[in-house]
Amino acid sequence: MRLFVDLPLASGVDLALPPGPARHAQVRRVQPGDTLHLFDGEGCDWPAEVLAVGRSEVRVRLGQPLAVSTELPLHITVALGMPANERMDAVVEKATELGVASIQPLHTERSVLRLAGERADKKRAHWQAVAEAACEQCGRARVPMVAPVMALGDWLAGLGREAASGDSLRLLLSLQADAQPLPQRAAAATARRVLTLNGPEGGLAPDEEAAARRAGFLPTTMGTRVLRADTAPLAALAWLGWSA
Repeated sequence: MRLFVDLPLASGVDLALPPGPARHAQVRRVQPGDTLHLFDGEGCDWPAEVLAVGRSEVRVRLGQPLAVSTELPLHITVALGMPANERMDAVVEKATELGVASIQPLHTERSVLRLAGERADKKRAHWQAVAEAACEQCGRARVPMVAPVMALGDWLAGLGREAASGDSLRLLLSLQADAQPLPQRAAAATARRVLTLNGPEGGLAPDEEAAARRAGFLPTTMGTRVLRADTAPLAALAWLGWSA
């Protein structure tokens, strides 16, 4: 069993698992002498011997860290206009499994889902927990960051201008006639950092797409079919990860 713990880990240390991981371990009925694998998002698994299981506490002793090599050679950020309902949960989960480094939820002109203040903070914390659980399942030892919800315009302004062939390749998933196929875009670049951007249901508004292009995003197509807002970034991420 792999469990994410938001604590600094060190060899030989005895510690009580935080409440969430402790409950998970209790549900799985771990017993003293069993071995768990903990990770704190820093790139290692930590074998941990269960010392005691109480009503509200699980104590473990950490062994030597084991390096985990499951990360993509590309640092990929997925930025997207948040899809409605529970589709964002699925995007975070599947993007984590596919190796995304970070996820940027965005408000756009056509967004159905609108978040602000405490509600936005709670949603972000929920999505971060979804990413942590996906890492537990898929074997990643680094947890992708889910960034705070931002308006598209503010996010683009914070990026600044940068040539697409520089340190970062910026890809705008677009249905416009001048969009070039993803393999063609990727083959022409040497960047090791990639940002993909796509809109919510209904896509980006024309002025938003124009702003993204001015910020260095290259119009890119995933093929002849129109993919859903929650499918397109996952398809691009899967192709980029497989081809890296």
